[in-house]
Amino acid sequence: MHATRSFVTAYPAAAPEDVIRVYEAKLAIETDCADVQDALTSGDPDFVLLHAVGSPEAFAKRHIPGAHHLPHRTISEEALATWPSDVLFVVYCAGPHCNGADQAALKLARLGRKVKVMIGGLTGWADEGFAFA
Repeated sequence: MHATRSFVTAYPAAAPEDVIRVYEAKLAIETDCADVQDALTSGDPDFVLLHAVGSPEAFAKRHIPGAHHLPHRTISEEALATWPSDVLFVVYCAGPHCNGADQAALKLARLGRKVKVMIGGLTGWADEGFAFA
């Protein structure tokens, strides 16, 4: 092993085609608060936004405008029956400390539904300065 100048270069950088493959896959399953907010304010979002955690009382207290409350524990074929089978769901939870959106994404995918996770959740939404309902 040859000496490197820093811990940054201690492991060689990935080949560009590997970086492309990884980030295309990552962006296929994630979106961010700013892109969700932009789509919602456009007036014609091309997805259904799901608030994937908490009680009805917590949802009523604070959620992202336009979101539907569907906690991950209640996701089922029956609960999804009101939406077309090809709709994209975007799920979020409390924030980086919460895995409710991950659990919702897994359940939706297992039910054959398209899904992305909004990274940051409510914490990210607040950090961006976006309004809550």
